[in-house]
Amino acid sequence: MQNKPITFQFISEPSDVNYGGNVHGGSVMKWIDQAGYACATTWSGNYSVTVYVGGIRFYDPIKIGEVVKVDAQVIYTGTSSMHIAINVFSRNLKQPNFEKKTHCIIVFVAVDENGKKLPVPKWTPETEEEKQQEIYAKRLMELRTQIEDEMKPFL
Repeated sequence: MQNKPITFQFISEPSDVNYGGNVHGGSVMKWIDQAGYACATTWSGNYSVTVYVGGIRFYDPIKIGEVVKVDAQVIYTGTSSMHIAINVFSRNLKQPNFEKKTHCIIVFVAVDENGKKLPVPKWTPETEEEKQQEIYAKRLMELRTQIEDEMKPFL
């Protein structure tokens, strides 16, 4: 199975504005979830649900009226989980180049109509870059386990 990125492109709208006049972070998070869902569902061939969003990093604001590009790609699979790398870019309509604005990893699980986990196709990295992405995903899994252990007394 080929691991081609899912890409959404659109123009940010005035309804996406925050109090500072830029795109609201919540709008960006919605786009991340939508692109991740499309990627995970395409990969698994089944309905998929978000189980973890971690380390969303907003580098720079997105301006209203800019072209936004959201790229989503599988970087690791477990038995039923898919780790999706999401990168959000934007550019002024008058400029040719996109600039990276946001990055995160989002984890989805494929489920059946009763919410029971389903197995997903195994993703095997082929290029050196893909191998590095898989290592990155595994390191983040270890960090999530540490964070969850720290949070247990507060849940």
